Amino acid sequence: MDDAGIDFDEVLTSRPGEAAEIAHREASDYESVVAAGGDGTVHEVVNGLICAGSPTALGVIPLGSGDDFAKLLAGDFLSRLANPRQKRFDVGRIVSGSQSRYFANGMDIGFGAHGARNVRRVPGFLTGFGAYLGALALTMLRYPLLEIRLQLDDAPPMEVVTAMTAVMNGTTFGGSFRVTPEARPDDGLLDLLIVDAVGRIGILQLVPKILKGAHAGDPRLRLARARRLRVESAAPLLVEADGEIAFENARQLEVEVLPGALRVLA
Repeated sequence: MDDAGIDFDEVLTSRPGEAAEIAHREASDYESVVAAGGDGTVHEVVNGLICAGSPTALGVIPLGSGDDFAKLLAGDFLSRLANPRQKRFDVGRIVSGSQSRYFANGMDIGFGAHGARNVRRVPGFLTGFGAYLGALALTMLRYPLLEIRLQLDDAPPMEVVTAMTAVMNGTTFGGSFRVTPEARPDDGLLDLLIVDAVGRIGILQLVPKILKGAHAGDPRLRLARARRLRVESAAPLLVEADGEIAFENARQLEVEVLPGALRVLA
């Protein structure tokens, strides 16, 4: 990036969580912190910036398998860095007990969360979208149907049995699954996809629709929007955020949008 006239310092991470620590510690000394990696790296940097209360902007060089957050950004990464223009993006916050995590793109419970965990079990020769397809196949072997109590904003709570409930700031997860194609990262709202308790055949029927973003109106799912939501479950929940496992045994979640909380080089 020297040839583009971009002045920068490079720091390489060596372990999970280190990008969040670096962003938290160093952000105040820089105009922007650039996450060079995938959605997991973006997730860490966002958590570091938000926890620090820093106005420092987030930049992204997409080097991951899915790069879902990068799909929300215009143009190529070099032009965004060489001619920086800042936008305000919303951020989601998840609270479970005394712990909080932030997400830039989205979070979910159920099928998607177990798929995120199974990505790490896919053979190394499968990369990119192939890795997600491998994880999909592994998840089809065993995934939970969740009995949850779900409340959106001030509406009455609903008793829901769901194969997956995703709460999104962006439009896609898993690299190509357009779970909430109408979502916007700057509208002050979270977009939800609530999939009913469908079996393997139902999942296989829904996958091509969701890949195309053509699932609206399917009676086996619901799309909704909210500023905050509450999830309660008698059984422990696996929670994924931006492709990372955020919580493994959550029984109660408070999720809310933080409008315009993140400055982004977009």
